[in-house]
Amino acid sequence: MTVAKTEQLGALRAEAAQAKPRGLWSDAWRRLKKNKAALAGVAYIALLAFIAIFAGLLAPHDPDFIPADALANTPPVWQEGADRRFLLGTDSLSRDILSRLIYGARISLVVGFIPVALELLLGATVGIMSGWLGGRWDNLLMRLVDVVYAFPSLLFFIVVSSALGSTPFGRMLSGLVLLFVAFAITGWVTMARLVRGQVLTLKNKEFIEAARSVGVPTQRIIWRHVIPNSLAPIIVSVTFGIPGYILAEAALSYLGLGIHPPAASWGNMVREFSTLISLNAVFVLMPAALIALTMLAFTFLGDGLRDALDPQMTK
Repeated sequence: MTVAKTEQLGALRAEAAQAKPRGLWSDAWRRLKKNKAALAGVAYIALLAFIAIFAGLLAPHDPDFIPADALANTPPVWQEGADRRFLLGTDSLSRDILSRLIYGARISLVVGFIPVALELLLGATVGIMSGWLGGRWDNLLMRLVDVVYAFPSLLFFIVVSSALGSTPFGRMLSGLVLLFVAFAITGWVTMARLVRGQVLTLKNKEFIEAARSVGVPTQRIIWRHVIPNSLAPIIVSVTFGIPGYILAEAALSYLGLGIHPPAASWGNMVREFSTLISLNAVFVLMPAALIALTMLAFTFLGDGLRDALDPQMTK
């Protein structure tokens, strides 16, 4: 071997020794960056979150304000008969549609994230207890999961909203609290099953047995080993769950059982404009398109995360 080749080989070995090993999350991020659809979904969700957070600054008008000198059902500015003060027109009460769409983003994101957080808290707790304790406790908790899972979710939402929608509890925060509770009651069972399966897979692994053998407390094992190694499928499940709740809220609001007027909600707006679809279909298309794009963005992100966090994927 020549001196040049020896020096080159030595340089490569030194570079390899200094290189930091890539972990699961760095590899996942590297794969996610290659997924253009997932990145587009992230960009759209970030933009939507920005609009929702700063809705008070971005909205040109108060979403509930009814101007005395404005006409009802004026079209957007690119159509004849528009009012230049209202870029996307006005609704049947002369309220600014653009402002209501902006505030509707806040409702949709809150409805998507809060129930998922409650579902994660309750479902992960039950799943960890069931998978880790095993035996009689596992059987008891899983039978409870089976009972709750037997309830049709959408029908349960409709029954709860119909029964409690007119009560003081049902009107808290324009019906948001009732939606959170109704969604969380039936939504946690899928998360519980997922987490239980992960715990059953991990609890007999060598590193868990090693931690037990040296006397590491159970709580520390769960927090430091079981939960971190279960995060990948949980994150994917959460990402796919958010658009489901957004669509459920829109469907309930369309039926008059979701967010109570005058709060701005995309589902409420579709319901209000459905009577005007023959007059001007753009009124219905604007909130419906936002619902569809939001669900599509979260679906793209969920698909990208599922591929990126798959440990079997090396490319």
